[in-house]
Amino acid sequence: MVNLFHELPHAEVTVNINAVLTELLDEHGMSDVIDGLRELAEKGRLEFTGSAMYHPILPLIPQEEMLRQIVQNHQTNRRFFGQSYSPQGFFSPEMCYSRDIVKPILDTGHRWLILSGLACPIAWPTDVIHEISSDGRNRAVFFRDDILSNKISFRQVDASGFLDHLRQLRGARNDIYVITAMDAETFGHHIKNWERLFLEEVYEALEPIEPIARGVRQLQRLVDTQKEIFRFREKMKKPEIEVVTISKLLELFPSGKSVEPRLSSWSTSMDDICAGNPYPLWKSKDNLIHQLQWQHLKIAIELAKKAVEAASTESAKYYADIARGLLDRAMHSDQFWWASQKPMRDVNLVNRGLMQQREVVFNAYKAIRLSDLSEDEKTECYYRVIASRDLRSKIMDQLFMYS
Repeated sequence: MVNLFHELPHAEVTVNINAVLTELLDEHGMSDVIDGLRELAEKGRLEFTGSAMYHPILPLIPQEEMLRQIVQNHQTNRRFFGQSYSPQGFFSPEMCYSRDIVKPILDTGHRWLILSGLACPIAWPTDVIHEISSDGRNRAVFFRDDILSNKISFRQVDASGFLDHLRQLRGARNDIYVITAMDAETFGHHIKNWERLFLEEVYEALEPIEPIARGVRQLQRLVDTQKEIFRFREKMKKPEIEVVTISKLLELFPSGKSVEPRLSSWSTSMDDICAGNPYPLWKSKDNLIHQLQWQHLKIAIELAKKAVEAASTESAKYYADIARGLLDRAMHSDQFWWASQKPMRDVNLVNRGLMQQREVVFNAYKAIRLSDLSEDEKTECYYRVIASRDLRSKIMDQLFMYS
């Protein structure tokens, strides 16, 4: 995909890359991908978004953890991409939204965030950009076209069909905007050669006609009167469809209303919303393993926080720092996704996530035992360790029984 965008000098794209992936690319000798993305951004053809470092489900973790993950994500990506990493917008992992995520996004300076179309609570916006208000501050909110995005993701539309659909959406109206968003691995991994068969064909169909642009420059040098230049420009056909980065839409369309989006993700259905189950692939009301996983993670978070606060000795601080670092990674979303039963399940990946959480509990309690806390406080914390052990056993029993 990076090579493709370098081959198409007129193409623009908005990209989210969680910093844990940036680190993995570097560690596995794939710095060419990092360099390619940075070069595109330096040329103004790629816009990065902000996100959370280890891809947690933000609405399901404490606000202080949200802020920590957002800041870590920015610092790490800035280290690899340099000044070209200056995100204006924010991509919440899995497009998961709740009101709680707004403040950390605002506090870190983002101008907009993107959500699933299902999150939009009012008439669908096509020529205005709605806003979310918090503490007297407003930020733009964009909603992706879920139906069109999923048609691309599941190869239910080709390039010409996609462009025809956009023309039909506009009809006789003035300028409108449409936002599609999908996993990058859609192009080439999930669907082989889809970056060429779809993306390349779309961008090539929208390529500006160079002779016309060259003719304008020549005419401006040869003709003295603005009237004649205007007449020539009137004959030129304005591009029917243009691709721009999301931030550029803020320059092209006016503000709309202040809205409160629905709790949702980009994998949530309206049935899920009606059932009060906004994050079904990560914390379903009907999934016992999900409930047990989040109870266990809550204990890990509480013990790690207590360990850091109580680390009054060098030995206690040593284990507290380990627990704190492990906790960031232990909040990743995949362990819950693989336990979703909708329809995929990989018991080993669920177990791996559980072991990451267990290591947090282990190191946090080691720090607490070595701290200056009273014996009563240490005993109270140990009760939580016992509870976590019971939760892990229940999860393991569920994994053993699953077929």
